[in-house]
Amino acid sequence: MSSSVPRKRVRKSPDARRAEIVEAAALVALTEGLECVTLRRIADELTVRPGLISHYFPSVEDLVAEAFGSAASAELDRLVPEDSGGESPTGRLARFLARTAGEAYDSVSRLWINARHLSRYRPVLRDRVAGQEAAWRGRLEGLVREGVERGEFRTPDPYVTTIQILVVLDGLGAHANTDTAGRPAAVTRMAVTTAEQGLGLPHGALDAPAGPGADPEPPAPATATATAD
Repeated sequence: MSSSVPRKRVRKSPDARRAEIVEAAALVALTEGLECVTLRRIADELTVRPGLISHYFPSVEDLVAEAFGSAASAELDRLVPEDSGGESPTGRLARFLARTAGEAYDSVSRLWINARHLSRYRPVLRDRVAGQEAAWRGRLEGLVREGVERGEFRTPDPYVTTIQILVVLDGLGAHANTDTAGRPAAVTRMAVTTAEQGLGLPHGALDAPAGPGADPEPPAPATATATAD
C-alpha cells in the first residue's frame, strides 16, 4: 500500500502571486521578446490556469508593459546599483560601460528595440518605455553629478553629457541582431570615448576594471586653471 500523502497546494498571497507572474513575464520578455508575453504563455510557465493570470492582469497589454518595466528596472539595478558600495563614481561608470558592451548586453538591447517598436501601437507600453527612459537617464545623470561634485568629472552640463552617452549606447545597441564581430576597436569603445571626452577625462580613465572588485583610480580633481576641452 502506498504511503504517499497528497501534497497540499500552498495558497500564495496576492502580492506574492502577482510578483511571480511579473517575474515570469519579464524573463520571457528578456529572452524571447515581448510578443511572446501572453496570458496563456505565462500560465503555462507557472503551470496555472490562464484565468489566474487574467485575474491579476485583465488586459495582456498591462502584463506586457509590466514585464518590460520589471526587466528594464532589474537590468538598471544591475548596471548602475543605487548603492555605490563605497566605489568611486569613476569606478562605477567604468563598470557600467563595461557591462553595456559585448554580447552579454545584447539581450537588453533587443528588449529596448522590441519595446520601442511595439510602443508605437501600444499606449500602455509607450508610457512604460518613457518612464524607464527617464529612470535610466536619471540614474546615470545622478552618477555623473556625483562625480562632478567629488571633482572626478568635469562637464558644464551633466544632463547633456548623460544624454550623449546614452545616445551612443542606443546606437551601438541597435545592431544587437546583427553580426558585429568585425567592428573596429574604436567603434566598440565609442561609448567609453564619448564619456571620457564629455567628462574631461584622459583616454583610458574609463577602461573596464582589471578584475572583480577592481576600481579604476579616480583622476586628480579638476582645478580652476584646467584648460577647457
